[in-house]
Amino acid sequence: MVSIKDIAEECGVSAATVSKALNNHDDVSTATKERIQETAKRLGYLPNSMARALKTKKTYNIGVLMVDQAHSGLKHHYFASILDSFKVMMERNGYDLTFISSQIGEKTCTYREHCLYRNVDGVLAACVDFNAPDVQSLMDSSLPLVSIDHISEGNVTVASDNADGIRQAVRFAAEHGHSRISYIYGDDTQVTHIRHKAFCDALSAYHCENDPSLQLAAKYLHPELAYDLTMDLLRREDRPTCILYPDDVCAISGITAIRASGMEVGRDVSVIGYDGTPLLQMLRPKLTTIAQDTEGIGQKAADLMLRLLRKETIPSSERIQYCKGTLLEGGTVGTPV
Repeated sequence: MVSIKDIAEECGVSAATVSKALNNHDDVSTATKERIQETAKRLGYLPNSMARALKTKKTYNIGVLMVDQAHSGLKHHYFASILDSFKVMMERNGYDLTFISSQIGEKTCTYREHCLYRNVDGVLAACVDFNAPDVQSLMDSSLPLVSIDHISEGNVTVASDNADGIRQAVRFAAEHGHSRISYIYGDDTQVTHIRHKAFCDALSAYHCENDPSLQLAAKYLHPELAYDLTMDLLRREDRPTCILYPDDVCAISGITAIRASGMEVGRDVSVIGYDGTPLLQMLRPKLTTIAQDTEGIGQKAADLMLRLLRKETIPSSERIQYCKGTLLEGGTVGTPV
């Protein structure tokens, strides 16, 4: 492996000068700095991460906590896309990502213990049970932490504007003549509560029926349950003319149920999904859905993380940041017959 000493001998300067040049110090001339940096690149020099950690007191390693009961985090387009956007920006700033779990080899540990074991500089928390004591302990620690879609006092959060997304969906349905709208919603989480309240408020705002029997609890990314609940709705004499689903996977399952009942999507029953999963936008008819701004969420989370790592004071007005989604109009919403 190429060392600082090798570069110094190649350039005819001291090891101290090489170190300063590689760290872009001002007390080395521009010409010497460029010559040293070009030599380091040519020789294939890579800084020693352990040595850098000892010198800077930083490991340039960010922990990622993305563990839910359904183990759907990385399989879920929404969270996977956020993580990809976050990763790109953090790597651009010299950071690596490490997944945090409750295991170190065969030994069980807390999330906080795993973070200490890996000596991470900060943590991105998403797709976890934020009410779990283990997660709360990590959030209460001194580690810089940015959460996704979970708002709590003193927490630094980036969230999708779920209330606005639901309002857009209900408004779109109402504009197409629907007044009897059903909502099959997800697990008992803060996001679900925000969406459910927004749904009820939007029904009132757009003069739609607010029938609690049309608001059914399901689970995110659970197509079998969404299928069964859709079938139950379709058997009713007073069935809804439009059904809003918690995610696109459940919406596609709902479409399957509608077709299995001998009905036509967009004519007999309209469907609106949530997430804007690109692959599912290839289906026909194209799914009407709310596309969440995963790239924006990931970038904002990375920006906040970098500010925390620089020990900047983040004003209370900036500690919670939202990204609005966009309604993608497809062919699954029509005017009720």
